[in-house]
Amino acid sequence: MKSNKYLEDLKAQTAEELQETLVAAKKELFNLRFQNATNQLDNTSRIKEVRRNIARIQTLITEKAK
Repeated sequence: MKSNKYLEDLKAQTAEELQETLVAAKKELFNLRFQNATNQLDNTSRIKEVRRNIARIQTLITEKAK
């Protein structure tokens, strides 16, 4: 599955790389919300997908901190 491959890639990253990925995902989410507000977004399900990816990244950061 696509999400399993993404999760494996995330697990291979260091804590610093995860932080960078998190910042990039949050920027993407902001841009998607902005596009949605101006009715320029075609694939609205992408917002949900990015939110879940942010949660995955934050979970891995917490796990690596322990």
